Amino acid sequence: MNLEKLVRVDINLLVCLKVLLEELNVTRTAHRLCLSQSAVSKNLAKLRTQFDDPLFVRHSHGLTPTPKALFLKPKLDILINQLEQITQPETFSPQTSSYRFQMATVESVYPLILPHFLPAIFQQAPGVTISTHSWTDNTFKMLQRGELDLGLTGKDIDINDAKLTLLPPNDICEQEIYRDTQKCLVRSDHPALTKPWDLSSYLSYRHVQVRCDGNDRWLLDYRLADNGHERDIAITVPDFNSAASLCSYTDFIFTAPSHFVELASEQLGLAVLPLPIKFPPMAYTLFWHRDRENDPALSWIRQMITEKTTLLR
Repeated sequence: MNLEKLVRVDINLLVCLKVLLEELNVTRTAHRLCLSQSAVSKNLAKLRTQFDDPLFVRHSHGLTPTPKALFLKPKLDILINQLEQITQPETFSPQTSSYRFQMATVESVYPLILPHFLPAIFQQAPGVTISTHSWTDNTFKMLQRGELDLGLTGKDIDINDAKLTLLPPNDICEQEIYRDTQKCLVRSDHPALTKPWDLSSYLSYRHVQVRCDGNDRWLLDYRLADNGHERDIAITVPDFNSAASLCSYTDFIFTAPSHFVELASEQLGLAVLPLPIKFPPMAYTLFWHRDRENDPALSWIRQMITEKTTLLR
């Protein structure tokens, strides 16, 4: 470690660079940092010298980051987030805190689980911020690196099933929030609604699949394969709402958590069918890193989430 070089790094400049990368505008950056525009411009000049790169190119609508700036952005995000963590007090006072929580979730969490705890969180801690991110196959690594505080996604309950789909690393802690079963979503005049509904009928149609945790297959596909069956996946999409909307004008079938299916059917005027195969429930599960187990802010929000979602269980 080159301490002599690190001691010359001005953290204030790095914070300014992070905000510039977010705003791509000197005026908005100055406003967020409570600085004058000239002060931000001077900081940018120092940053250009420090990194030996222009970092931004001016145009009529603001600033465009250079490849060097884009390379620095994720590293700055990690650094600033970790600086925020180590400067937090050892106690957490919800009423006065301005903590920024970083949480990764799957899309079905928004209509299903967030309404149960978000209002209470902002009522008790009016100054906190929650920044949500999509759940990806990199989420556990981000929890390990301290880039995320929490993760919330569906997990198969049986350990042997989880090994096929989603098995967290040993240093990731978890807590079950809510269990849900699966149902099928189809358009209101789908031909399956006029015929006997069984596994053979289910497999005779094409399906919509949501890519989850970086995978195009999930436990249902493994269970079907064990019995020599396979769904015909017509299209794979990145989110639940896109999958549901596709069902409104095709004969595709979307299999998803029942709470989401019921909600989407009401909003989009779709029909609901049971999943015609015996299939175990999945558990929406909260994840965090072992090193953050006793973090005051994280302990508080975990407690809020688990308390307010009790009625779901």
